[in-house]
Amino acid sequence: MQTIFVFVKCELGKAYDVASEAVEDIEQVSEVHSVSGKYDLLMKCYLPDDEDIGHFVTGHLQTLPGVKETFTIITFKAFS
Repeated sequence: MQTIFVFVKCELGKAYDVASEAVEDIEQVSEVHSVSGKYDLLMKCYLPDDEDIGHFVTGHLQTLPGVKETFTIITFKAFS
């Protein structure tokens, strides 16, 4: 399993709609947080090891209505 974090910039007034749709409709999205700064949302996603990250982001997240821009962070190891 691979974990990625995706910052999302939304069209004005659309952040809550994007967050709701991502959590409800995209199985790989485990959490969505509203954040301050350049981006509106931070999505935590779990992908199978064989799933292509680029295709997932461009095909599932960037095509959500209201999404203007994304910035993806690929993780290596989780510490707890």
